[in-house]
Amino acid sequence: MTLQTPQDIDLTACDREPIHIPGSIQPHGILLALRLSDRTLAYASANIAELFGLDPTGALGRPLAEILPILSREFEEQLADPPPAGTTRYLRTIDVAATTGQRTYEAAISRSGACAVLELEETPREDVSSLDSLYPTLRRFVEQLQGASSVDALCELAAQDIRRMTGFDRVLIYRFDELWNGTVIAEDRNEVLPSYLGLRFPASDIPAQARELYRRNRLRIISDANYTPVPIQSRSPEPLDLSDSVLRSVSPVHLEYMRNMGTLASMSISILRDGRLWGLISCHSKEPKRVSLQVRNACDFLTQIFSLQLEARENTSLAENRVRLGAVQTRLLAHMAAEDHFIAGLVNHPDDLMLLAGAQGAAVLTPDHCWLLGQTPGEEEVRALFAWLSRHNQEDVFATDSLSEAYPAAKSYADRACGILAISVSKAHSSYVLWFRPEVVQTVKWGGNPQKPVQEEAGTARLHPRRSFEIWKETVRERALPWDRSEIEAVKELRNAIVSIVLRRAEELAAISEELRRSNKELEAFSYSVSHDLRAPFRHIVGYSELLKKQEGNDLSEKGRRYVDTIIDSAYTAGTLVDNLLRFSQMGRTALKPRRIDVHRLIDEVRQQLMVHAGDRRIEWVIRDLPEVTADPVLIRLVFENLLDNAVKYTRPQEKARIEIGSTRNDGETVFFVRDNGVGFDMKYIDKLFGVFQRLHRMEDFEGTGIGLANVRRIVERHGGRAWAEGTLNKGATFSISLPDETNTEGAA
Repeated sequence: MTLQTPQDIDLTACDREPIHIPGSIQPHGILLALRLSDRTLAYASANIAELFGLDPTGALGRPLAEILPILSREFEEQLADPPPAGTTRYLRTIDVAATTGQRTYEAAISRSGACAVLELEETPREDVSSLDSLYPTLRRFVEQLQGASSVDALCELAAQDIRRMTGFDRVLIYRFDELWNGTVIAEDRNEVLPSYLGLRFPASDIPAQARELYRRNRLRIISDANYTPVPIQSRSPEPLDLSDSVLRSVSPVHLEYMRNMGTLASMSISILRDGRLWGLISCHSKEPKRVSLQVRNACDFLTQIFSLQLEARENTSLAENRVRLGAVQTRLLAHMAAEDHFIAGLVNHPDDLMLLAGAQGAAVLTPDHCWLLGQTPGEEEVRALFAWLSRHNQEDVFATDSLSEAYPAAKSYADRACGILAISVSKAHSSYVLWFRPEVVQTVKWGGNPQKPVQEEAGTARLHPRRSFEIWKETVRERALPWDRSEIEAVKELRNAIVSIVLRRAEELAAISEELRRSNKELEAFSYSVSHDLRAPFRHIVGYSELLKKQEGNDLSEKGRRYVDTIIDSAYTAGTLVDNLLRFSQMGRTALKPRRIDVHRLIDEVRQQLMVHAGDRRIEWVIRDLPEVTADPVLIRLVFENLLDNAVKYTRPQEKARIEIGSTRNDGETVFFVRDNGVGFDMKYIDKLFGVFQRLHRMEDFEGTGIGLANVRRIVERHGGRAWAEGTLNKGATFSISLPDETNTEGAA
């Protein structure tokens, strides 16, 4: 790879630059890459000519034992079995006779594809790196770990001890956020370099491919930002992957960044959590500085101990929060269990519901209802948010600390709901529980202006690192406090509990529904059987009583003839009652056969039929507009027959009866009403009006079986409609039915 200069870099170079194959190394060591198959030299840094008097071009392709026998003997076993990719193994310190005299090197080995990579890094002359010199600091660090009361204290301790071992001017603990911006959370320094504590640095400072190398290769050092790279020679067109190299050359952009920052030497150690990059320990020196491999290994060891303690502290904090929120969840479950419906257990205890997620407001929504608790947007705004979630959210849990980024309409109520945590209780019915957090306005201190990475040079836009690292303040709006992992887990568990309750209730309702269906079938069969078997005896009673009256009437006394008439009337009434009961029992089994019905014509036919039996009564009929409907013509005729017959019957005491039939439109349905000026009824008995065998007037005053209105309600409900009534005693009544625009052809049994 050809070494690039800053002038060669375009706007996207940082994101695209293949920094794992720079084609060069830093000059304080040499690199030899040997083919594993035959131990021949495949790649070599150009400075082997200076150190060993070898021509790199002539050495390529030859066995190591032939060109550098001392290295072949010293590291024969390690070269035959290098560590797996992603690992670099320190070997030992060796003395090598170079062309310039005896030199001391620290050897490390790694694997790159089909090659073993041997790197010899020259030991700094002034460095004291024996285990005896490093042990006190390591022991001190381990002893003080138990006394670190918080993550911040733990970070401060790590910064102090890393600087004590390395002698850098400044050591920073740098933590990444979810967007890969980094914030300095701990620092130890002398007065040579300024403080960066509390400053934030943008994600663009460390591009994605650099973060991946930090994750894979935990420690990297740059001894001098003004170094001249040493190219790697090879006969292969494929560049050597240096992801695990300790001498790998770095991007010119990064070197310029260091010089602009005023640091000529740096070392970084990766802090990993569960294999993921959590942050960095970043060390800086104002002047060039070398740190031996053994000291770096000790720092890496210390950092790994630090990572384990960090994980333990964070897990302890998480466990404490889980216990605290678990107690809240237990109370909510008890509340839900004590109510007829789980929603009541939530909305009746808003404090616990909001405490579960650390929220200032909450909402519980179903397609039909919206309950608002605490500080929330208005009902219309919450319903609009609910509709958006129903359309766009496919997850069981949705969490964001900046709702307006995904849902711009939320900007208008950021003071109440800037952050949202939502659980979907039911996908089928689009039901949600929402928690809200208000906007928290923050002032963020950046290490320089993060918005200006590009500068104009000679009429061309080129990418340069920031030249100034002075504090640059930014006011961050439209963000709430982020939702903690324990809070998200708590609402997930609440959702699972609610779903379990809903499923259990659904199973119970299904069992009850099945039992009710079976009971209804048995009742219908019983009613049909009884009604059918009773019809013949009542007909016989009427028939034989009529014969008795006709043939033996002259021989009967007046009282006897009265008795026979009573038998005939009673048997006839009983037969009518049985016929009505039979019709009612058949109502649940008859399939609907809907078609378009001319209601005006139907009413006229029923009215003419009733007037035949009305005699000379004075009845004023008022027929309003009656639109066509789609329904079963036989059953709807029975509805209007019952309603109009009742109107005629209960207006009998009036000298002049008035019966009005009309209709209205109401949101997808047609409402028909029959209004009269008859005897009316007391509204406190309205619940009995449509029941089977329920009568609000004496049998002696008004004939009837008490089944007519029950039939009306059942027919209308089977069509997907409703039936209701309003009345005033001695001032008339109004009976209404509604029929939907689209009739349910399945019907209700």
